[in-house]
Amino acid sequence: MMTNVFYTLFIALTNNIDNISARIAYSIRGIRISIPINIWISVITFVISAFAAFSGTMITGFVSKRLSSIIAMLLLTAIGLWMMAEPYMKKNNESPEDAGQENGKNVFSVMMKPEYADKDHSKHIDFKEATVLGVALSINNIGGGISAGVIGLSPLWVGLLSAVINFLALWMGNYIARIFIAWNLSKKATVVAGMILIAIGIEQIF
Repeated sequence: MMTNVFYTLFIALTNNIDNISARIAYSIRGIRISIPINIWISVITFVISAFAAFSGTMITGFVSKRLSSIIAMLLLTAIGLWMMAEPYMKKNNESPEDAGQENGKNVFSVMMKPEYADKDHSKHIDFKEATVLGVALSINNIGGGISAGVIGLSPLWVGLLSAVINFLALWMGNYIARIFIAWNLSKKATVVAGMILIAIGIEQIF
């Protein structure tokens, strides 16, 4: 029971590391996210994360327990490796001020550079921009959500914890941003989280 609680909490946390990175980018550029907008992004996070976890539970109904464990191991290991590599793969040579308006219309561009969501350069995320941002940030939750469902975690709790952590990450982002910037923790956090996800994945086959 306690193991499931730990796994659910940790997967929810790793699902939202990109949200902390997004908030750091927003803090640096003075982009504001109001509480109603934050709630809306969290609702999107809940729906996508819970559905992903539910899809994972459906997979287990069609395959054996051993195969489910192998699938979970492969998914979690792949996600962990991606998390460790992603910060070093992102290209930072394009200026958001030059490309933001064009790229802000594209969910996948917002995934790579969340600051593109503010396509009108108003320094404030409105509901339309928040929808694109919420979907972009939540796409990263799909792999973790499916993995959570495959290893038997509750889709409801995966969705709820992901939504709550998402809200806190964006709400407390200004304070978190100062810590991450001061200690240069952004890349280190993703590497550590990726390593733990890989360890959880490997544990599934033993």
